[in-house]
Amino acid sequence: MAARALRLHDGEIDESPWIEAAAAGDPEASAWLVERYTPTVYRFTLRLMRNEQDARDATQDTLVKVLRNLERYDDRWKFSTWVISIARNTCIDTFRKRKRQSWDEPTDVADHGPSPLELTSRQQRAEVLHAALDRIPPLYREVLVMYHFDHMKYREIADVLDIPIGTVMNRIFRARRKLRDAFDAELDGES
Repeated sequence: MAARALRLHDGEIDESPWIEAAAAGDPEASAWLVERYTPTVYRFTLRLMRNEQDARDATQDTLVKVLRNLERYDDRWKFSTWVISIARNTCIDTFRKRKRQSWDEPTDVADHGPSPLELTSRQQRAEVLHAALDRIPPLYREVLVMYHFDHMKYREIADVLDIPIGTVMNRIFRARRKLRDAFDAELDGES
């Protein structure tokens, strides 16, 4: 199966042979797709679900849906965008089923280089940032997560959310302003 993966000029792997093989029922190709997309989907779902167990469940559900629906994939679109849109919809479905809007995210794991004082300061700022992120509406939170945490391009976000690219840009602009105001309010609340 390794011969099916071709390198493109920009260093990306041509996934189309793997996708076609998985759609045809090749278990090796299916396993390759799962292995390739598990980290990406998990990071995305963790940022939306804000809970490790929920993110693992959503990741598994997403990848099962991807494999079951490969025949629906339209190769005019980027495969990763299609996968992330399925992950997003899976998270939304989970929230609807549970009828909750809890967005608690575990604190970031700090590296071992900085001093304990620097680590404490970083952790406090991260907690304030997460609290501020919790204060902004989900509509704006999700575009910030996609753009800043998942490093998605405007076009990819527009495709996932099924909205015009101008709307994405506007939401990111407004979301940043709302996040800054919420961050300042959190800092004022700590004083």
